[in-house]
Amino acid sequence: MPDLSTSMRTHACGELRAQHDGRPVTLCGWVARRRDHGGVTFIDLRDREGLVQLVFHPKDQPEAHAAAQDLKAESVVRVTGGVRPRPEGTVNPNLPTGEVEVVVDTVEVLSAADTPPFPIEDRTEADENLRLKFRYLDLRRPEMTGVLRLRHRIIRIIRDHMDALGFLEVETPILTRSTPEGARDFLVPSRLWPGTFYALPQSPQQLKQLLMVAGLDRYYQIVRCLRDERPTSERGLEFTQLDVEMSFVGEQDVLGVIEPLYAQIVREIQGVEVPVPFPRMTYHDMLARFGSDKPDLRYGMEMADLGPVFAETGFRAFSSVLESGGIVKGFAATGGARLSRKQLDELVQGAKGRGAAGLVWLACEPEGAARSPIEKYLSSQEIAGLRAGTGAEDGDLVLIVADAPGRANVALDGLRREQAGLLELVREGEWRFVWMVEPPLFEWSEDEGKWVSVHHPFTAPASEDMDPRAARARAYDLVLNGFELGGGSIRIHQPDVQRKVFEVLGLTPRETDEKFGHLIRAFRYGAPPHGGIAMGIDRLVMLMAGKDAIRDVIAFPKSQSGSDPLTGAPAPVGEEQLRELGIRLSAEPGREEE
Repeated sequence: MPDLSTSMRTHACGELRAQHDGRPVTLCGWVARRRDHGGVTFIDLRDREGLVQLVFHPKDQPEAHAAAQDLKAESVVRVTGGVRPRPEGTVNPNLPTGEVEVVVDTVEVLSAADTPPFPIEDRTEADENLRLKFRYLDLRRPEMTGVLRLRHRIIRIIRDHMDALGFLEVETPILTRSTPEGARDFLVPSRLWPGTFYALPQSPQQLKQLLMVAGLDRYYQIVRCLRDERPTSERGLEFTQLDVEMSFVGEQDVLGVIEPLYAQIVREIQGVEVPVPFPRMTYHDMLARFGSDKPDLRYGMEMADLGPVFAETGFRAFSSVLESGGIVKGFAATGGARLSRKQLDELVQGAKGRGAAGLVWLACEPEGAARSPIEKYLSSQEIAGLRAGTGAEDGDLVLIVADAPGRANVALDGLRREQAGLLELVREGEWRFVWMVEPPLFEWSEDEGKWVSVHHPFTAPASEDMDPRAARARAYDLVLNGFELGGGSIRIHQPDVQRKVFEVLGLTPRETDEKFGHLIRAFRYGAPPHGGIAMGIDRLVMLMAGKDAIRDVIAFPKSQSGSDPLTGAPAPVGEEQLRELGIRLSAEPGREEE
């Protein structure tokens, strides 16, 4: 433990151990709780390092004992006293300081506290918005302190790893230019240039590529990024990522930097060895086998194309989908035949809620028998084909969706994850990494009515084929236990190839020069082949801490609505400030309708 002594204290509360027996100490901290036993008062004093028990004797130190009667929870105090072993039978083995206590001689109140709006304890039932409004109190809870300490450890591991490999940490600007890269930018009006705007960075993508043009060779940064998107449990308006770029590399070079780093993080944080290199799986193979490009590999239940099984079926719901170019696809939920009819009905409604036209289930029973709402429409050969295709055994539940490929995959992916939890198939303490490789370069956007980049427009194509329906990207994403941790690509470094990509995306030569001329111009002065990756720090810490939302691992997060209960942001500004920026509001301040 580092030396935390200062002019006001000799030790931190949580660092006292049996070896400190007999030492005089001065401690500072927060009153966690008070107890009275036979006239003797006990107070747990807490700081960042933990808590220690204080003892106030009415006979030995009557003034200190009298003062202790008025100490309110969360007040900040300074005490002096001596360390001694706890009496026999009172040792607390669940507390690092549980073998000792401090007999208090003097106590000084440094700051009296009002009654907090919720108990400062690891287990709290307080509403999340209340906790965020009083985040400085929420962060006093040992659980939250531990999360921030865990986050610090992970970032320290990252920095040590990158430094050892010769990477330079370089800061990039927060105020930059808005460019069409996918997500919506946060805009900042310029007072010095009226009518113009800066953009807050979605990522340092173009700037880190320019650092490669500048000859920096290996760059990294722990960087804050901002995107004006609706927050979810896995993504906020602002987030932190490990940003990496390297010159003269191929895909394997970039992956070879990340794999040992993440294996080390799991080893140091979880005490688990994960083998490297991590497995690779193509985008199309992932969709075919798991219905998702971020599969959880801790359990089986791989999906099967059941189109051949029902090629000649008389069941119209399947045959009509196949005739229209759709798919019939399913998987076997291990042990799922035991689900009740109510649970099965809920599965059907859940599939519809994910966009599928419906869901068919079939419970596998002994001797090849089956139980299903559609069993009378299926031949014995089709039931046998279902079992063989999905690998279903007696007691399993086959779940089938017939629909367009995209909707079928989304529904089945959700069902697979849901069934893994419901049937308790997830093996805790297991960490399964996998790389997704060879994704499409472009995808069609129905909302925009044009082709857009799957990753970003600076991703290098895998070949000279720029047909947006078939082009593949030299890109890769790292997935852990069903969560995408980050992704990257080999970049375009030739001006003519970059212009061709912008052309597919619908940009005219004039628009390309206007929005990306600085990048194209830089490539004309000698750009090395380069590639990189951006890895989400918040999501990694969330998984390592066993949390369900990134808000639980960020010191001062926004709420799910995008607001900040602590500061009241976003908030209106005064008319004078708006006039100075040349801005006139066309709407009353408020929140976007859901």
